[in-house]
Amino acid sequence: MNFLEAHRIVQAFEGGPPLEFLLGMSGTPNALELFVRASAAKRGRSANVQLLPFNTLTQSLLGNQARTNEVLLLFPWDFVPEADWRSGVPAVSASEDDVRMRAQKIAAQISERKTSGIIYVPAPIPPLLADPAADARLTEWLQALSYGLGGRALEAATFSLGNYLTSGSPFATASLDCVAEAIVMAALGEMLESKKVLVTDLDNVLWAGVIGEDGVDGIACDAQGRGYRHFLYQTMLGKLKREGVLLAAVSRNDEELARAPFVAGRTSLFADDFVAIVASYMAKSAQIRQLAEQLNLGLNAFVFVDDNPIELTEVENALSGISVLRFPESIDALPAFLRKIAELFPRQAVTAEDAQRTDLYRRRLSSMVPNNSAGADITEFLRGLGMVLTITDRSSGDRTRAVQLINKTNQFNLNGRRFTDDEVGELLAHGGRLLTAELADRTGSHGEILAFLMDRDRLVRAFVMSCRVFQRHVEFAFLAWLAGTQDKPLAMDFVETARNEPIRQFLRDDAIGVDATGTATISLDGERFLRKRGADVSLFDIRLAGSAQSLASG
Repeated sequence: MNFLEAHRIVQAFEGGPPLEFLLGMSGTPNALELFVRASAAKRGRSANVQLLPFNTLTQSLLGNQARTNEVLLLFPWDFVPEADWRSGVPAVSASEDDVRMRAQKIAAQISERKTSGIIYVPAPIPPLLADPAADARLTEWLQALSYGLGGRALEAATFSLGNYLTSGSPFATASLDCVAEAIVMAALGEMLESKKVLVTDLDNVLWAGVIGEDGVDGIACDAQGRGYRHFLYQTMLGKLKREGVLLAAVSRNDEELARAPFVAGRTSLFADDFVAIVASYMAKSAQIRQLAEQLNLGLNAFVFVDDNPIELTEVENALSGISVLRFPESIDALPAFLRKIAELFPRQAVTAEDAQRTDLYRRRLSSMVPNNSAGADITEFLRGLGMVLTITDRSSGDRTRAVQLINKTNQFNLNGRRFTDDEVGELLAHGGRLLTAELADRTGSHGEILAFLMDRDRLVRAFVMSCRVFQRHVEFAFLAWLAGTQDKPLAMDFVETARNEPIRQFLRDDAIGVDATGTATISLDGERFLRKRGADVSLFDIRLAGSAQSLASG
């Protein structure tokens, strides 16, 4: 959640019962207050936050009683004042025993206050002690001291020394969302409450690769190579399942394909480790909502993990109270990710009932069928991605990637037909056109993700798109742009396959309105398509490369 998204959430959802509390912290909150209001709004509450005046937290801690519903956001210098960077490095090294004794006195004062929640930020400290190793010990000891108070620790990266020194706000801008989430959880008394269900995506999360495109043999989740992140994630999920956490999977796929890696023994987890594996091409939020209803659990008990920010945003926008986590792109980011999961599913003890919980709930869900409901409208989120769609005419020159995409793609594939390079060349030599589209956004380039082949009579022989960009409206924007360039109708050579349900969903959209089955030639009404889907073009900065501009008079 960024600043604009937080502002939108507050405007859209704030107005529920008030959540009043005092927030005590070192430094100034700046934009943090907006994120706190947004986090509360997602839970149906209106946050009314009182703030201690700047630099008065230490004096406040000297009081005997906490005010009603008080949340303390603590830093090392709240226990050891000379550790505050704003004071500079102390002229004389302190005594480790003296520092610890004073910190324990402050901790005792905090303990007597009976606050609603304590959140500790393990920020780095300046050199205080003569021995650098002692400084490292002190840093760890202070965090343990906060745990002893019943506190929860955020990640060290939450703190920004630059922001703290220049504006008084101690937080990294990118961390405001998670800080606000922790504050609201504390104010609501949710700090130590464990989540109950972890819902995970499959492709490029539970394993590396896309099962619908790469097949069972093309994915990886081994303890080596490109599958190592996914292997470690699976072992973490296995641990959670044995401790009583319910695991579920939600995938945009056919159920048989989604289960194939488990059936083939390619994973360290088994299908029976999941209370449900829900596969369809509908919104993931709809599937999770149905799962919550059948489990009879509130959405605030759910954590959703996906690698796709579009899917995460759709679920977060549609399901108030759910926690979402993005699967890390690098192995170096994995420890923090797994630590976050552990914080969301704390366990004081594991009982015999915990070990049997999955079996008990699976029997309850034995009759569950995929939900076909629509999900949340994420148009504004897509608009904020700054998407650039570069359309290139590949009718001459290099077409290697385009032919590869046609022959590799299974799900968003008009007819499943495979073409050799010579066959494509023959079509082009007789007046056909081959177009491709490359997508980029503020996160970087997604590469060439779409290929479109039509013959001289405007019969579309191949139309494919990578599943990496599902839900971004690329297919609608591309076809709307193309319809606007044509003075003659297009027809599409459709063939139903075992795997191309996503393109059948596309054809059923109101802009085309065809419930395609079997084999059919589908006419595209360009005017209707533009009327229904022309607005999708505005989500993209569309750029033309090669001779794509010549299509207007084609």
